[in-house]
Amino acid sequence: MVVSISATGFKSGLGTPFYGSWGSSSSSDSDSLVNSVPSQVRVGKPVRSKPVMKNVNEGKGLFAPLVVLTRQIIGKKRFNQLRGKAIALHSQVITEFCKSIGADAKQRQGLISLAKKNGERLGFLA
Repeated sequence: MVVSISATGFKSGLGTPFYGSWGSSSSSDSDSLVNSVPSQVRVGKPVRSKPVMKNVNEGKGLFAPLVVLTRQIIGKKRFNQLRGKAIALHSQVITEFCKSIGADAKQRQGLISLAKKNGERLGFLA
C-alpha cells in the first residue's frame, strides 16, 4: 500500500485573498518551502508472522504415545516416509471402496477428509 501526499501550495485558487505576514512573501520562499517537503511518502506493508502448521491434537489420542515412540526410535525422516506410504495406501483403499459402491469424487474426498479427522483424534498424526 503506497500513500502519496502532495506538497504543492495554493496559489490564488481559494477565491479569497489572504492578507497577513505571509501574504507579502516572495515566490522563491514558497518554492523553497515546497521543495523542502518530500512529494511522496511511502508506507510499507505491516510485517506478519508466518503461520505455524501444527497438529492441534499432538500428544492426544489412544495411539499417540506409540506414534511418538516409533518416531523417536526410527527417526523423523524415515517415520514421515512410512507415514506417507500408509496414508497413500489408505487413500487407495478408500478409492477402491468408493468405486465398488459407486460413490462420486465428492463423496470420496469427504471420506478421505473424515479418515484424516479420525486419525488426528486417535493419535495417528501425533
